[in-house]
Amino acid sequence: MAAITEEERARLASAGFGQKIGFGKSPALIVIDVQNYNVGPPEGPTIEYPSGAGQVAHNALRKISMLLSVAREKRIPIIYTQFILKRDRSDIGVYGRKRSFLEIEGWCLEGSEGAKIHNSIAPQLGDIVLVKKRPSAFFGTMLNSLLIDRGIDTLIITGGTTSNCVRATTVDSMSYNYRAIVVSDCVYDRVQLSHEVSLFDLNRQYADVVSSDEVIKHLRSH
Repeated sequence: MAAITEEERARLASAGFGQKIGFGKSPALIVIDVQNYNVGPPEGPTIEYPSGAGQVAHNALRKISMLLSVAREKRIPIIYTQFILKRDRSDIGVYGRKRSFLEIEGWCLEGSEGAKIHNSIAPQLGDIVLVKKRPSAFFGTMLNSLLIDRGIDTLIITGGTTSNCVRATTVDSMSYNYRAIVVSDCVYDRVQLSHEVSLFDLNRQYADVVSSDEVIKHLRSH
C-alpha cells in the first residue's frame, strides 16, 4: 500500500505483524451480502440502488462465481449471508442512528428486490443461507455452530463490503480461532480507499489476503 512509509513497514516487520496463517484442513466458503442493494448496476449508485458499489462489485462477482464452481466441485461447504431489515424498522437498532432508513425496493428491506442475492451467483441446492442483522456473519446467527458441526477450520471470505461486513466477519473469524482467508479480488467496497486500507489491516493482523487464483490453486491441489 503506497500510503505506508518505509519506516512504518519496518516497524511492523520488527514487531512480527503480517505472518502467514495458511490454509487448514477443512475450509468453508463464505459469501457475504452479495445482494442487489449493495451490488447495484455496473455504472454505480442510482436512485433505485443508492448503496450499489457498481463495477467493482460486478468484477468481484465474476471472480466469486469461478470460486463457487471449484468449491462445489470439491464439495466444500458454501455459506451465504443476507443483511435484511424489517420494514417496520424494529431490528435496525443503533445502526439506524448512523445512516438513513431507506424505504425503497432497492435497499435491504425484507421481501424487497434489493435484499435478494444477485442472480449471477445465486445459492444452489445444498448451500446454506443465513440472514443477519449486524455487520458480522457471526453475530446473532447459527454460523459458528454450523462450522463446528462440520469440523471447519478455515473460512474463505468473499463478498461485500470490504470495510464493513467483510472486515467485521474476518475479525470475528480470528476471535473464534478460525483461519481467515480474504480473497482480494472477490471482495469489494463503495470507497476504494476503504477497500485498500481494510485489506492492508486485515492482512497485517487478522487474516491472509490472497488472490482467487491462489485459492483455486490450493483447492484444486487438495
